[in-house]
Amino acid sequence: MSKNKAKILGVTVLTSTVLLSGCGLFGGEKEKKIDPPKSVTVTEKPVSKETAAKEKAKAEDVIKTELYLIDKDGYVVPQTLDLPKKASVATQALQYLVANGPVTNMLPNDFRAVLPEDTELSVNIDKETGVATVDFSKEFKDYKPEDEMKILQSVTWTLTQFDNVKSVKLKMNGHELTEMPVNGTPISQNLSRATGINIDTNDVVDITNTKPVTVYYIGGEEGSYYYVPVTRRISNNEKDQYAAVVNELIKGPSGKSTLASEFVSDVKLLEAPKYQDGTVTLNFNKNILDSSEKMEISQSLLDTIVLSLTEQQGVEKVAIQVDGKAEIKNDKGKKLSEPVTRPEKVNTGSF
Repeated sequence: MSKNKAKILGVTVLTSTVLLSGCGLFGGEKEKKIDPPKSVTVTEKPVSKETAAKEKAKAEDVIKTELYLIDKDGYVVPQTLDLPKKASVATQALQYLVANGPVTNMLPNDFRAVLPEDTELSVNIDKETGVATVDFSKEFKDYKPEDEMKILQSVTWTLTQFDNVKSVKLKMNGHELTEMPVNGTPISQNLSRATGINIDTNDVVDITNTKPVTVYYIGGEEGSYYYVPVTRRISNNEKDQYAAVVNELIKGPSGKSTLASEFVSDVKLLEAPKYQDGTVTLNFNKNILDSSEKMEISQSLLDTIVLSLTEQQGVEKVAIQVDGKAEIKNDKGKKLSEPVTRPEKVNTGSF
């Protein structure tokens, strides 16, 4: 088992041991005789039409939105929150990135907003080009230098979650920004997801002969894991982009990071990935499975594959095979006979 997977599983095994030892399976107290439970009839009260109508109205008044926030380790991470349904969802999304703003009481544990306090903004989206132009107030420049790249990434990835936004342009007080106001990071004419996020250049000797690829690893702690996008650099000579994505997942995150992966090092693709009509088919060896007897694959491992590959242009679904067979299940017993689509939103609170 890889060191990365051990990060995740170690606590789980320990917890299981403690629970089992309490049941007398590890030399504890002798098993006590337990009386059979008495028959109890529970009658559930039907939900009234009025209550159902209120719940429906409440659900219709919010819209699930990905906000790219900063976690305790400094990673820019999508967190899906229920925001009030408004006409300008793009403007609202950025307003919820402002420190001590409306997002304050909604922030997940150990997360913080990325834009400086009191920053005001407007967003104008060109319907023909898909360029979203953001105009910030002067307070935008009141950020710490170490947050400069995080702000660029957060704003870009938050806005490009919307189908009508392809790239982003920044202004401050009506003047176009060609560089960031604190550290002077150059800003390309149109920022896009191709710019990358949580960029990892460890072990890259010559960056000029590489190209970016974004994959998802696992961050957080037991009980609150979440997926973290990381942009790695691969050789320009790499012709199979899909295989490169899988190889980066198998390789796992940098040893200097706090992230983890459920992949073990002996997982391998048995053949080159196949692409057809928006679907990538991957054929792995049995080491991808959590249980070879049950033909089960971890759902969180599957999620990292699907999230990573659907960052590639034109990929909408991923089909998983093991030894050429598609008869596998996730760890919840659900059959994966059909290709898996990308989740509509990332990190919704149910890992």
